[in-house]
Amino acid sequence: MKLKTLAISALLALATAAAQAAPLKIGVVPGAYSDAAIVAAEEAKARGLDVEVVEFSDWTTPNVALAAGDIDLNFFQHVPFMENAEKQGGYHFAAVAPGILANLGLYSLSHKSFDEIPDGGSVAIANDPVNQGRGLLLLQKAGLIKLRDGVGFLGTVDDIAENPRHLKFTEVEGPQLVRITGDVDLAQGYPHFIVAAGTFDPASALIYSGIEDRKFAVSFVSRQDNKDDPRIRAFIDVFQHSQKVRDQIHKSFANSDKLYILAWEGK
Repeated sequence: MKLKTLAISALLALATAAAQAAPLKIGVVPGAYSDAAIVAAEEAKARGLDVEVVEFSDWTTPNVALAAGDIDLNFFQHVPFMENAEKQGGYHFAAVAPGILANLGLYSLSHKSFDEIPDGGSVAIANDPVNQGRGLLLLQKAGLIKLRDGVGFLGTVDDIAENPRHLKFTEVEGPQLVRITGDVDLAQGYPHFIVAAGTFDPASALIYSGIEDRKFAVSFVSRQDNKDDPRIRAFIDVFQHSQKVRDQIHKSFANSDKLYILAWEGK
């Protein structure tokens, strides 16, 4: 622990020397990632590194802002999402460190089992390519649909090969899914957003994805041209080694170890 503390202090000293005038700006979305980043920013400031946490309400603007240089780092997306954004936006990003792996669930406030989902039932699902694919794979795991062979997590509603209950899909921006859950028969959901909204139990999903799937861990993402900024490394080290950050993450996931994993530790 003493060696870790010395290493963090050395990185912070380098980071402070590298950028005395400007704070490190990190973009997040409200919820678990924002709350953890805010605590880490407070910890970093106490050690001499100024960090500004910038909140965005959607999953598009944080990458636009990063590419434009308005922020230095963002913390809201997993690597498959980042790679898809790079293809669509022509960005040049780097996943500099893993963060939190959050579970994905299918929630219903009207039905207690998948057997109760009616013919023609309504399903809310993420509207971005990668997270929609994850939701569809979970629906397939639940036995409600079947996807075309080989589409994997990049599948869309157009790749549904079998839909025996004639489910009707509503595509929604990921952070907004929690708001529509009560209006549909079934909704894709993210426990950390549900905790933040406080509307229903995040541990009440009818099914969850496997938290061992590390490629979907939300990571710290920078531009390629600033991935070696010592301020970034210093902030990430504070984030990964602070007990206060760990405590906040646990709180953000309803104090349940079943709903998240610290991806940099693999447990």
